[in-house]
Amino acid sequence: MTITLEELKFVATKEKGDVSALYAEPESAKALLILGHGAGTHMRHPFMQDLSNALNQTGIATFRFNYPYSEKGGGMDSEKVRLATVGAAVTVANKEGQGLPIFAGGHSMSGRMASMACAQGVMDQPKGIIFFAFPLYSSKPSIERAEHLKSVIAPMLFLSGQRDKMADLKLLQPVVEGLEHAALHIVDTADHGFKILKRRHTDEPVMDELARVSASWRLENMQLIKLFS
Repeated sequence: MTITLEELKFVATKEKGDVSALYAEPESAKALLILGHGAGTHMRHPFMQDLSNALNQTGIATFRFNYPYSEKGGGMDSEKVRLATVGAAVTVANKEGQGLPIFAGGHSMSGRMASMACAQGVMDQPKGIIFFAFPLYSSKPSIERAEHLKSVIAPMLFLSGQRDKMADLKLLQPVVEGLEHAALHIVDTADHGFKILKRRHTDEPVMDELARVSASWRLENMQLIKLFS
């Protein structure tokens, strides 16, 4: 499969300046996912590269990007800056995608930033949001971080590891079940970074599983997703 890769920059915020992005579009792409990285990584991290490649193989284009802190180094950006960066990324990606249906999401922190941006009106509602390991809490188990999800009207897919210590399934499952248009896929033996154990019940590579489920969910919910056009 031919994949067109473009490197570009866009303005995250006026104060923070430019950040880098990578747009990867497979031939005959069917959708575009804005794919943000986790708090401690960056857009070129092997996890992000592998996930992007797997998604491309299913016909999903990806738009990876850095936040100002991951672009230039230093401490974590404020929530306001991160939300603004996600909003700017969606605007730029929409131009790059030239009409492809836009989905938002990312690994851990970036998935949460995408849903918060939707809930707060920082960006237009995407066709759907895909969470690769939603960080329900950081240390002490809680569902406070999920409160804003009730204000998100777009369909949501949660892909969560069975061993994820930031999203106990006993807490996450009821949260997802309480949302109107949400689905949960549990990745066998995976942790928050989708590292798996040898006793996993399938031979399918974990990145292929994440991409396959994401693509299948998009197809299965086409009628619902059209409502968010």
